[in-house]
Amino acid sequence: MTDLGPDPTRLPEALSAQEAEALAARHGLRLVGVRPSMGAYLKDIWHYRHLAWSMARGEFVSEHRDNYLGLVWAVLNPILLGVAYYLIFGVLLGLKRDVGNFIAFLTIGLFTFVFFSAALTSGAKALVGKVSMMRSLAFPRVLLPAVVVLSNFVSNIPAFLVLLLIAVLTGEPITWSWLLFPVALGIVGVMGLGMAMIVSRVVHAARDLANLVPLIVRLLRYVSGVFFSIEARVAAIDDPPVWIGPLLEYQPAAVALTVVRQTLMSDMPLRAADWIAAGGWAIFFLVAGFVVFWRAEGTYGRA
Repeated sequence: MTDLGPDPTRLPEALSAQEAEALAARHGLRLVGVRPSMGAYLKDIWHYRHLAWSMARGEFVSEHRDNYLGLVWAVLNPILLGVAYYLIFGVLLGLKRDVGNFIAFLTIGLFTFVFFSAALTSGAKALVGKVSMMRSLAFPRVLLPAVVVLSNFVSNIPAFLVLLLIAVLTGEPITWSWLLFPVALGIVGVMGLGMAMIVSRVVHAARDLANLVPLIVRLLRYVSGVFFSIEARVAAIDDPPVWIGPLLEYQPAAVALTVVRQTLMSDMPLRAADWIAAGGWAIFFLVAGFVVFWRAEGTYGRA
């Protein structure tokens, strides 16, 4: 009788757990819903860096798809808000006397804070708005808050360029400190990314907490010196507590605005203490945010 080989109707032998694990490892497969090690996670992020950039471009195009003026709104919105703030706080309340170049002071603070606040508000929705994507695709989930921060940064580049023009038009001399302007914006971006990672995990765990993010953003707007000089306002208080000035000036959002202003405004010279504080906050939030986010990696996208 001729040997026809293995019976095609016969089921293959089942693999043992050890054999299945070895086979999966050989082909780079991992269990779904399991947090990888920190080293493996960092390698995955680098491996998917092109996906992150493609997603950021998609977010950018989607955000401006229905606007006829497109990126112009990224400049118009903060300018119109700046005009309103100038009339209310600068003219009616007389705060412009606290700063030599109030227009530059206000617009730099406002444009920078618009980006900073967008990182928080968009970061809060980074995971909850991508549940179906997380369930269908395998990639490091930390890319989602990173993508929204990167997309917001790209969207605000025209506004940041307009800041340079406003500084010149309002009489600010072009100095070597202007070279630090991108560095200061990078500090703001890193700080915003760290905060976005934290709020995205918190909101994913408890959706109702998303309602607190706009409140936090409004609070930061009014205590971070966006449209007034913290130093001048504290000095105007009769016998203020000794801690109130440093607390307000060196909280993360306020010191971030300060270092950006110091790069473009001649009456705000560079101060090492401010840059150390801003850089320290940025590193702290980046590391803390990454660790907090990574520790819950296996839970994202579950029902």
